[in-house]
Amino acid sequence: MISMPNIHNMASSLLITLREGLEIALVIAIMLAYLNKSGRGDRKRTVIAGGLAAAVTCIIAGFAFRQLVGDFTGKWEQAIEGILALLAVAVLTWMIFWMRSNARGIATELHSRIDAAIDQSNVALASIAFIAVGREGFETVLFLLGAETASASGTSVVIGGLIGLAISSVIGVALYAGSTKVDIRSFFNWTGLLLVLFAAGLFGKGIHEFRELFELEGSWYAAPLWTIESGAFAEGTSYDFLKGLFGWHYSPERIRVVAYFAYLVPCLWLYFSGMRPATTTPAKQVDNDDSGELTSATTV
Repeated sequence: MISMPNIHNMASSLLITLREGLEIALVIAIMLAYLNKSGRGDRKRTVIAGGLAAAVTCIIAGFAFRQLVGDFTGKWEQAIEGILALLAVAVLTWMIFWMRSNARGIATELHSRIDAAIDQSNVALASIAFIAVGREGFETVLFLLGAETASASGTSVVIGGLIGLAISSVIGVALYAGSTKVDIRSFFNWTGLLLVLFAAGLFGKGIHEFRELFELEGSWYAAPLWTIESGAFAEGTSYDFLKGLFGWHYSPERIRVVAYFAYLVPCLWLYFSGMRPATTTPAKQVDNDDSGELTSATTV
């Protein structure tokens, strides 16, 4: 039976897979809707097959890498966890800001790729879905591995990740079927903000691992900036939640706190400076007309 603290530790992996899973669902939904609209609905199975192949590949790669990493201890473990955390931060940051800048053109780009691929072969069409899903899938694997080393056990990360994927799958199917409307702009804006906070904690974790790896024990940067011995910020479910999602620690060394804010402050400034006010006329999220076209679900 999973204890309550582990349930709270699943928050970070659930957030990651919910957002990444919805991006995957939207890409597949756009592809399927466009095939319907263009009278090529018989090719939908090819797209689904390509997406499933990518998902299986990512899962196998994730488990294989996890087994490999699990065999290392001591300095090797610290080095791998530090590199993994900083690599996850870099990819996560790129993904957040890329999605904000390029989301409006995703549907158009996919449509042109589909038109070109259909003239070639089913393999070319399947490869579009494979690459799109595989890119998001490998990012998700990387983030989940980072979440595990940062705060939670493998079991908690996997369960939280599966819950997030299940929710995103349901939303994606509902959007494609036109049975629900979701404010995609708000969803990506708010989850993007949470992921910036998560990445800041992960960045602090990576710096912490490298400090231990190189045995930097100087009194200024290795000494705790604060120590909380009891209460909600030192133990219990609240502490586990804050640690798992935002990188909070009851006794962080100074260099870890400096690293946290060195990442957080400029990223938040860039994030909020790039936020655009919502239009006065609400955009339709799904246009479920006779052609089955998904029109603006990618607007963020």
